[in-house]
Amino acid sequence: MELFTLDTVHVVITDFVAVVTMDNPPVNAQSDQTQEELTFAMDALSDRDDVRAIVLTGDGKAFCAGVDIKSRAGKVWAEGARRRNQRSARESYHSIRECTKPVIGAINGYALGAGLAIVASCDVLIASERAQIGLPEVTIGLMGGCRHAMQLFGRSQVRWMMMSGERVDGAELYRRGVVQACVPHDELLPLARTMAAKIAGYSPLATTLAKQSMNTIEHMSLRDGYRYEQEMTMQLGKSEDSKEAMAAFAEKRAPVFTGR
Repeated sequence: MELFTLDTVHVVITDFVAVVTMDNPPVNAQSDQTQEELTFAMDALSDRDDVRAIVLTGDGKAFCAGVDIKSRAGKVWAEGARRRNQRSARESYHSIRECTKPVIGAINGYALGAGLAIVASCDVLIASERAQIGLPEVTIGLMGGCRHAMQLFGRSQVRWMMMSGERVDGAELYRRGVVQACVPHDELLPLARTMAAKIAGYSPLATTLAKQSMNTIEHMSLRDGYRYEQEMTMQLGKSEDSKEAMAAFAEKRAPVFTGR
């Protein structure tokens, strides 16, 4: 695979910000190819020094409307094929969470089922007024996505969404504190780029360690989690970026970070 020539995932890098757009018409449903390309893109961006923050969004009216149901209707799975597909889906979500760069999810439209899992794997979320997220699996005799939804909502809301198939729109997501902002559709990507640029202006080493730390401590006890953060603080304090930040503060100038 080549990062800039993928078929269903497009990547543009400008000023240390990568915009990753899922593009699998008509609703960016997750196919085997889309899952694999999204995983590859996130892994590749993790290794690039010219990327410090990522915006993840969808093309057209959907962010990601879930798995590709049409391609699976009546499908006869070869031995082991369904399990390989499920593993590929899991890895596409984890590639976002485990990406070394902060990922801002810009929810431009429907994010359903697998799309909700992608949303929940991002670090920071913003929504268009057209955004809707939900778990419609029960309406088509499937299930899945509840564990990811638990990252975003409380117990009753997750169970209601799963059992009723009802969706939550952008304005309600903002009211509940699930997203940082809900804006008119045309303002979504400009805001996402502005937020990503703010992150990209800081030490890439610091933001990488911050994301690693938050992923690690999320399910730790208070004592163990804070101790881990203190270890990361000591590690960061030995870096050239940390020394540069303190020198720039003392000299009243903008720091120049190198990621070392």
